[in-house]
Amino acid sequence: MGGDRHLGARGFPAEAPRPAATATRARRDVAGSGTGGGEGGVSCRCCRPFPGAMLPTTSVGARSQGNGALSPRDAARHTAGAKRHKYLRRLLHVRQMDFEFALWQMLYLFTSPQRVYRNFHYRKQTKDQWARDDPAFLVLLSVWLCVSTIGFGFVLDMGFFETIKLLLWVVFIDCVGVGLLIATLMWFISNKYLVKQQNRDYDVEWGYAFDVHLNAFYPLLVILHFIQLFFINYVIIPNSVIGYFVGNTLWLIAIGYYIYVTFLGYSALPFLKNTAILLYPFALLIVLYLISLACGWNFTKMLCSFYKYRVK
Repeated sequence: MGGDRHLGARGFPAEAPRPAATATRARRDVAGSGTGGGEGGVSCRCCRPFPGAMLPTTSVGARSQGNGALSPRDAARHTAGAKRHKYLRRLLHVRQMDFEFALWQMLYLFTSPQRVYRNFHYRKQTKDQWARDDPAFLVLLSVWLCVSTIGFGFVLDMGFFETIKLLLWVVFIDCVGVGLLIATLMWFISNKYLVKQQNRDYDVEWGYAFDVHLNAFYPLLVILHFIQLFFINYVIIPNSVIGYFVGNTLWLIAIGYYIYVTFLGYSALPFLKNTAILLYPFALLIVLYLISLACGWNFTKMLCSFYKYRVK
């Protein structure tokens, strides 16, 4: 019996599967592969798509239902409170901060700010949030504030305690206080008037609005609190046409850069419309600049007098 053909279930010779039947089963397996296979859940291996052609999917544990809703655990991770807690927690761990990348952002905010906001797109795709989750930029900005304010106090011939008062004013009023006000105002305006009607499921994160302010504030800080220091006592403060021309021109560049970087920040969001209106303050800025030159207003001298008055 060893040389005989294999026997079927009832002892009769088993026939080889016919080509037509094989093709039919293959087609049936391919048609049922999307729902678990053909008959009995078995699918044809040779007819399945190769791995490179498969679309990226989300793991089963990340979804609670087939409609794409996040599970309660994942939804809790995306709340504003959870993001804020993660941000503040990393603020206490220096080793978790990427200072090299923050320095890269500071450099490109002067040379190519579009590249900085392109990185915000990558963060949205990978971490599902627009705002920074790394406080390294804020820490470096604070260092810049301290160094530039100390330089400002030295140029204005302030004492130690007066310089400390000026530092506290610049950090908590000029940067944080004004930043909170502007970020909240822009957050409200953008969500109320700039979000497209068909994208009402999207909104501007308040943290992103504050990041846009920090991005725009950094060039302004460098121009007015660092570059301007070299011209205050010898060019700007003396009552001359060149003095207030140089000082007011630096103010024009600094505030103009703030407006431009702010515009780039909100125009980078694909669900906003009519972001060009954020450039309209340019017209008012230029008019104010021309009036200041015609009237002999020296903005830098006014700022120095204000700082000296505040620290008394």
